[in-house]
Amino acid sequence: MTGEIIVHDEAFRFLVNPAAGLKKLCSGMLWAEGPVYFPQGDYLLWSDIPNNRMLQWTEGLGMRVYRSDSRNSNGNTRDQEGRLVTCEHLSRSVTRTEPDGSRTVLAESYGGKRLNSPNDVVVKSDGSIWFTDPSYGILSDYEGKQAPQEQEGCFVFRLDSATGELTLVADDFVKPNGLAFSPDESLLYVSDTGLSHQADGPHHIRVFDVVDGVTLRNGRVFAQIEKGVPDGFRLDRQGNLWSSTGGGVQCFSPAGRLLGEILIDEAVANVTFGGPKNNRLFITATTSLYAIYVAVSGAV
Repeated sequence: MTGEIIVHDEAFRFLVNPAAGLKKLCSGMLWAEGPVYFPQGDYLLWSDIPNNRMLQWTEGLGMRVYRSDSRNSNGNTRDQEGRLVTCEHLSRSVTRTEPDGSRTVLAESYGGKRLNSPNDVVVKSDGSIWFTDPSYGILSDYEGKQAPQEQEGCFVFRLDSATGELTLVADDFVKPNGLAFSPDESLLYVSDTGLSHQADGPHHIRVFDVVDGVTLRNGRVFAQIEKGVPDGFRLDRQGNLWSSTGGGVQCFSPAGRLLGEILIDEAVANVTFGGPKNNRLFITATTSLYAIYVAVSGAV
């Protein structure tokens, strides 16, 4: 039942506030994804990929169209200057929206070949931009445009914002998807949603050690999602990971132990923390945007 809170570990009782309740903020999307909160304006942006638009939600004002031609945008984040950074399926690029509204292409190719379809993105404290590049946006016209894959695989990249150099940091994924750093940035979590197009494909989150802030080592499985796939996720300040699933949101301890769940009757694509105290969990779930106040704040 949507809104039901399931406790698997007593520690979860200190992370949620059942009295707050899950609230549906708006609906009408085809596939809601990529939520990002902007504290300077106290609003949320997210993508409605098949409808080729980005939407904005503000407390007291509700939902409005933020960008009517988003190039089938997917994942979004903020950089260190508070600018919007976006993964675009249709243009097969990662872009930045400048303060004057203009668009800057940050990455669109690697090794002289077009990227697949950048999916999710995070910005590290040093300004570097890390993103995943599965092939979802070129598999059909539904979330982008069907096209041949030019890259030899589906990779995870790091973009040096100072030099513009794009580096491949992980090449052993089937469909790399969501990603997020631990609060101290010593770890990078990356999901693999290969189950979406492969019967025996992965449906787990892996974790890597971040070496010297630029490379990944010692990749291992952190947690596996049994219902659906772990599309997008975020971490709280305590290092707990809040992940999307096919039946809601699951929360895992830093050790990978399932602590609890927030059930939703729609497949969840992604989550982010926001609100003035950064303690409101915003959830994009297929056709709808949900939110719930929790008892912990987001890592960033």
